Amino acid sequence: MRATTITGAAGPDQRVAAVRQFNRFYTQRIGVLREHLLDSPFALTPARVLYELAQWPPGAPPPTASALAGSLGLDPGYLSRILRGFEQRGLLRKTISEADARQKSLELTAGGVRAFAPLDATSRAEVRALLAPMAPAAQTRLVVAMDTIATLLGDGRRAAEDGAAYVLRPPRPGDIGWVIHRHGALYAHEYGYDEHFEALVAEIAAHFIERFDAKRERCWIAERNGEIVGSVFLVRASKTAAKLRLLLVEPHARGLGIGARLIDECIRFARAAGYRVLRLWTQSDLLAARHLYRRAGFRRLRSERHRSFGKNLVAETWELTL
Repeated sequence: MRATTITGAAGPDQRVAAVRQFNRFYTQRIGVLREHLLDSPFALTPARVLYELAQWPPGAPPPTASALAGSLGLDPGYLSRILRGFEQRGLLRKTISEADARQKSLELTAGGVRAFAPLDATSRAEVRALLAPMAPAAQTRLVVAMDTIATLLGDGRRAAEDGAAYVLRPPRPGDIGWVIHRHGALYAHEYGYDEHFEALVAEIAAHFIERFDAKRERCWIAERNGEIVGSVFLVRASKTAAKLRLLLVEPHARGLGIGARLIDECIRFARAAGYRVLRLWTQSDLLAARHLYRRAGFRRLRSERHRSFGKNLVAETWELTL
């Protein structure tokens, strides 16, 4: 069964039918209609309650029944019966809430944790099997589409961002050409840089491809709603130093945290790869980028006036000790 394909011009009845058909397709595809979820002793709703209790943030106050019912949108009476069943099977412990003596906090016992473990493992395995036939690009499209659904059906604030979700992925054939093209076009439009800047970007990108060291170098491509919206490179400078290069975020995707995330990924990888310092070279007129570097902990080491890219510029070297 496949969901109905509709366009933005479709009427309300067609859209309702498409959503209902997709619901039927997906619930059947992931097996939630089975009497016991993932061949476990639990039906869907008890399994979800068990999941929420097992995944409750460490260090956070344990949930109460009323809080759990509110977060899951469950009828309190129905939830109470589920919790009573957990208690009788030795999966759940109730204690007086420290915040409100009238409420009881809920925590899984060691038996509850053991009961959840195979359910969690089977769920992960089934999702891997669901994704396995797809190419990485198709998997990325699926994840982005799912996040878009969650955004549009979510709390309204994210929906107002018109699909703010994005993913970071390795480059695919053609992406490096995009990096060169967008740097050339965007920097010419926003800063007045001439074609020599695009030539420099092409040189850096070509060097990255020709001498790529998978253990110590990376490129991240930011993708949003199937469209490339950003990039960054982490390249080897020496045994102990790495360089952050070619950070770019498309204008219409700014303000979503993509630039900061790209920088964070560079820092995280550089530390894991054993570098001691991370450096970058930028220009004083790139104010937004400089703000992100400073916020990430980089400090400016030196600056130098120069004539490049058809302009009089001030080049800056920044460094972060890892």
